[in-house]
Amino acid sequence: MNIAVVATMLALSMAAPGTATRPVLSAAEATPYVAANYLGYSGAYAAPVADPWHPAPIATPRRPDLLVGGRHGFTTVQQAVNAAYRAGGTKRQYVGVLPGVYQGTVFIPAGSPPLTLYGLGRPADVRLEFSVDATITPAAWAALVNADGRYAEGDPAWPMFQSCATKTTATAALCATVVWAQSTDLQLKGVTITNTLLDTVDKGTHQALALRTDDDRTQLEDMRLIGRQDTFMANANDVNRIARVFVRDSYIEGDTDFVFGRAAAVFTATNFHLVSTRKPAGGVIFAPNTAPAYPYGFLVTHCLITADQGYVTAPTPTGYLGRSWDQGASATGYLPGRTPNGQLLIRDSLIGPGFNPTTPWAPAATTSRPYLARIGEGRDLNDINFNRLFEYANHTLPALPTSAPVAG
Repeated sequence: MNIAVVATMLALSMAAPGTATRPVLSAAEATPYVAANYLGYSGAYAAPVADPWHPAPIATPRRPDLLVGGRHGFTTVQQAVNAAYRAGGTKRQYVGVLPGVYQGTVFIPAGSPPLTLYGLGRPADVRLEFSVDATITPAAWAALVNADGRYAEGDPAWPMFQSCATKTTATAALCATVVWAQSTDLQLKGVTITNTLLDTVDKGTHQALALRTDDDRTQLEDMRLIGRQDTFMANANDVNRIARVFVRDSYIEGDTDFVFGRAAAVFTATNFHLVSTRKPAGGVIFAPNTAPAYPYGFLVTHCLITADQGYVTAPTPTGYLGRSWDQGASATGYLPGRTPNGQLLIRDSLIGPGFNPTTPWAPAATTSRPYLARIGEGRDLNDINFNRLFEYANHTLPALPTSAPVAG
């Protein structure tokens, strides 16, 4: 969005403590919720260890160690990832990807050296794409993602492939992702990742991830992640240990829980865009499933949160900023202290029209637990009997004229 346009708008903000359905933190309450705390600890949730991580802007060489595309490069990104894994060592390796459309999945296994995968062109021109729906069976998933034989026994990513191909569940579930990383110290820059299932399915439950990251110190910069349901999973694969994610200067698009997961994640200078093309009402952006005793889930700071014209021009704004993901509690209901209790603070950000102004937080995923927040004096922001989804110092922007250009 043009900053000059923003500067001339009448921006509206709410004061603490807000309301029971839209709570707002005071300056004192917001003090702990800064990047240094979200990124400052590693280890077990039960005994976090001070381990400050200060991700600097991603620097990339003019000549990568491994090249994808062109006459002399690898044909697929997976081939380059396999080569980096086999080279081993602790030195960071750089995988440069030339402009083009690269079809198929990419799995980055645990044990890979520090890896920087980056585009050698505009992000919109360096595209990793695939269409995969979580509702298919594991056998159908295996046949689909390995139709070209990119995963073979003995390959670095073979165990990741097999972990999904041999599942005994009815569906492939969260294996339905275009890029899946289980490695530490991963950097992704200047690439578009799209799960092209998009609007080919109905508005029902069709998880279709673009990116899933499972381990610690994952950094994204100048990325475009595009999907509908569950576009980006910032995950902690080990449910007992902290995994940190940092996202800067990026664009993430979807319609249902499209930024979700257990990680301690910081998002800054990023545009989250809710679309109505598949699901015209009630869309949700964030769905954290933070460990119940851990205070830091998602921090969204100095970001832009927008909805498309389908939401903006609706008679009643129905978009939701987020909801908790009560993972694993479908049979029991929410169990305080045992079920994940998503933590999220949106602060110092611009929120466009199209979102419910009085009830911006939806009932929890999995359990439909009604949103409930404390607003009384001296409130405990980590009370396990209440939600942990808050705002601080945000500004709500009025609708632009329908003829005005929309950034994307």
